[in-house]
Amino acid sequence: MTYKEEFIKFMVDSGVLTFGDFTLKSGRKAPYFINTGNYKTGAQLSKLGRFYAECINDNNIPADVLFGPAYKGIPLSVSAAVALYANFGTDTAYCFDRKEVKDHGEGGMFVGKSLQDGDRVVIIEDVMTSGKALKEVMPKLTGAAKVQVTGMVITVDRMEKALDSDKSAVQNAYDEFGVKVYSIVNINDIIDAIKSGVIGGAEYLDKMLEYRAAYGVQY
Repeated sequence: MTYKEEFIKFMVDSGVLTFGDFTLKSGRKAPYFINTGNYKTGAQLSKLGRFYAECINDNNIPADVLFGPAYKGIPLSVSAAVALYANFGTDTAYCFDRKEVKDHGEGGMFVGKSLQDGDRVVIIEDVMTSGKALKEVMPKLTGAAKVQVTGMVITVDRMEKALDSDKSAVQNAYDEFGVKVYSIVNINDIIDAIKSGVIGGAEYLDKMLEYRAAYGVQY
């Protein structure tokens, strides 16, 4: 299997990707659901870091620092940094932000690598629904130093229209901030995995295709 197929199977085995009838926060009725909160063990986190590292390496994303937005992004950025070194010999720094600026000790907004002018920063997140997290962290990153945000890596791109736009959150992120969002897999990869028998869910394939036709975007 390719690393993308391995990741899709890993999501199913971890209970992160499930099929059925779900009402999303947007109000849309979807035949699949992704719950990244079901990653909760050391083994899962180790594997997850490897898939992030594969995506970064596969797309040749320049990275000096992996940034994990608090709170979910913190373990993700750490595991990805470890995996990049272990699997590809690429030694990157990592850092994450505090929700509140620390006014004692070393102080500051960030923990880990102190951002410097010229640093190439890759943001590590789990999913992108509305782009809210990116809007929150971009001023923090660019306010800390003249960094270059070379990309953002997420687990799954639903390739789905935003509620107020004909574009996806990934497309809007690029339009608004010039940040390219990379995903380990996208919804087309998941559909292909069902078709090829990598995972189950064939009974939901028609509904998946219908949902994609109703709300999907192409790029």
